[in-house]
Amino acid sequence: MRLWVWFVLGALVAGSLVAEFTLLAGKDAHWWNHIPGFYIYWGFLSCVVIIYVSKWIGKLILFRNEDYYDR
Repeated sequence: MRLWVWFVLGALVAGSLVAEFTLLAGKDAHWWNHIPGFYIYWGFLSCVVIIYVSKWIGKLILFRNEDYYDR
């Protein structure tokens, strides 16, 4: 890409960072941002759900009896 395109992209990124840390610093976009450790709990719960859903899918679809190939 040309040099001026990189300059424009860099200016946009810098402007976005300045706006994020100065203009929007005190405003929370969502109600769950006020809960301490929300993303920790959300990540843990999501991980547990992924594990149990994958085990359920494995038993439902992938699991075969021991004599499946002998028949």
